[in-house]
Amino acid sequence: MDQLWANRAASAEAAIAKRHLRRLWQVPGTQLGVVGWPPTRRDRAFGTWHYWWQAHLLDCLVDAQVRDPQPARLTRIARQIRGHRIRNNGRWTNKYYDDMAWLALALERAGRLAGIERPRALNSLGHQLVSSWVPEDGGGIPWRKQDQFFNAPANGPAGIFLARYGDRLRRAQQMADWIDETLIDPDTHLVLDGIKAGSLVRALYSYCQGVVLGLETELAVRTTDDRHPARVRRLVAAVDAHMAPGGVLVGAGGGDGGLFAGITARYLALVATDLPGDSAQDAAARDTARKLVLASAEAAWDNRQSVDGLPLFAAFWDRTAEVPTVGGAAAKFVQGAVNSSEIPERDLSVQVSGWMLMEAAHAVTRSG
Repeated sequence: MDQLWANRAASAEAAIAKRHLRRLWQVPGTQLGVVGWPPTRRDRAFGTWHYWWQAHLLDCLVDAQVRDPQPARLTRIARQIRGHRIRNNGRWTNKYYDDMAWLALALERAGRLAGIERPRALNSLGHQLVSSWVPEDGGGIPWRKQDQFFNAPANGPAGIFLARYGDRLRRAQQMADWIDETLIDPDTHLVLDGIKAGSLVRALYSYCQGVVLGLETELAVRTTDDRHPARVRRLVAAVDAHMAPGGVLVGAGGGDGGLFAGITARYLALVATDLPGDSAQDAAARDTARKLVLASAEAAWDNRQSVDGLPLFAAFWDRTAEVPTVGGAAAKFVQGAVNSSEIPERDLSVQVSGWMLMEAAHAVTRSG
């Protein structure tokens, strides 16, 4: 079974490589993902910059290297990192803490799992994530600088990174506790989006669940505190009950939303492979997480289109993918977020999410 998912993940990687990976501005030793396919002239020129989409593309390259180590892919990983910094005006940081957390996670994994280390980048990003902690203002860390919106999509990935890197486990626990005390819906036990000016923003997004699953699983692995595995068990059950009709994780369209379900699948896979504990409840949580990943992956694969022999994934994994064409509205950056293209399958985010799901399915089947 693991070879089946290895082959599907390899096909997803090949599709991204063929349609999206290009050298940045003809600068030697660089690469980034073109944000749309078919691309506009602006896309081909990398005139549009979606920092966190590129961070997840890097993370998927690391997944692929773990699955099937290849010297050529190490080169692509190094080129992606170099391209990211150059396109980001020669810096690792920006004004969005969630963006920086995603890049920090990808760079940490590139160093630990692929041997491509960027310690100065990690120190710079880590400083940003530690120094932005403001409990006196109601946080948590904010979504972006000079902002009073404290949300799960910033605190979750930042906490995962701090749990993994630089002996900052205590801060990661504080972030997990803040989320649990502030953002858990008492009725569904799902993670709400955030809090702004003391008021809950009650939107429910799948990736909020994913990042909290990742954070609490990391803490369950690294501590002996029973509260962390208990929270994982509760949240896996909530996702199963409320965010996976028919066992398939809900989609959120294109644009930024294209990444949401893939992120959730990544951290459900982490639960399935890494959540410790010998109790029946722990085993059930791992099994449920595994089933959610595999059912979603089967649906996404069955509903894909094949273009030149390579998969094109749907924005909603329980629906048939629509092949994008030249023309139609492209994804657009609006008030700090990227809205979907007219045909969401056009967006790099949607296709990276499908690739991420295939890698997650391989991870859970490889582990048995």
